[in-house]
Amino acid sequence: MKETLEVLDHVRLNFSPSGLFILNITIAFVMFGVALNIKWVNFKDVILKPKSAITGIISQFVLLPAITFLLILVLRPTPTVALGMILVASCPGGNVSNFMSSLARGNVALSVSLTGFATLAATFMTPINFAFWGGWYLKVYNATGSGALLRPIEIDFFQMLQTVFILLGVPVVLGLLCVQYLPKLTAKLKKPLKQISFIIFIGMVIALLAANFNNFLQFVHLVFFIVLLHNAIALATGFGFSTLMKRPRFDRRSITIETGIQNSGLALVLIFNPKIFPPDLELGGMAVIAAWWGVWHIISGLIISTIWAKKSIPQPAV
Repeated sequence: MKETLEVLDHVRLNFSPSGLFILNITIAFVMFGVALNIKWVNFKDVILKPKSAITGIISQFVLLPAITFLLILVLRPTPTVALGMILVASCPGGNVSNFMSSLARGNVALSVSLTGFATLAATFMTPINFAFWGGWYLKVYNATGSGALLRPIEIDFFQMLQTVFILLGVPVVLGLLCVQYLPKLTAKLKKPLKQISFIIFIGMVIALLAANFNNFLQFVHLVFFIVLLHNAIALATGFGFSTLMKRPRFDRRSITIETGIQNSGLALVLIFNPKIFPPDLELGGMAVIAAWWGVWHIISGLIISTIWAKKSIPQPAV
């Protein structure tokens, strides 16, 4: 597998500063729309009804990155593919996870609470997880003599922290303030923004890939199995851990989806940020992993949500 994937490590990404600026604005807009569907009471629910929320948070920010690291040790992909997997696993839940939970007849309130908390927590958890697991992987890679990188990849924790804070923290806080102090405006904006956020996300992925589309089409088959397996393990992690913690089936569905639906759009924006990953680095593997995740997790999420939608379960009493 490694020999086949090596070609990805020599693919350079094409992007322009103006295009990156537009994409940064786009993802900030999407996260603002997500925040309009979050209320302060959702954070209160995390505190007052902590068991399922804590289970979901641990599953997403602790178990998934750790299991991803173990999966990489087993599969032994090339460095950029491995770092792409770690970066996706370090991102918070995707902006369509609440819709998936609703479709699956899961606990939508829990899903929204997890989305709100995870999005804010990701401001520091995403850089921490990527720096820790990515740095550990690079040490293991170099120590085992698996091969020499053409140029060492350095993980700038503080630059990533700053970028994630701007892309997630600021728009989410503004959205929460809008919900609190401008309820009428929020009521008008919430529904249309929720409807178009999915379209905007797809458009963002397409825009990021536009200048690299030939590379994506040429190499996506190389990572198809890796992303399928990684995503299946992410979903299984959420379901398995919530089952182990004896969470109600109603909650398990939402925790499973929150763990398996990752904000790969954020991962792509970070990959294309020249302050984090200089343009002369050959990071094709990271981009193809994140881009195909953005497509595949929607497919897998819709499949599992549709299956669960046909299996009604009793909702716990409030």
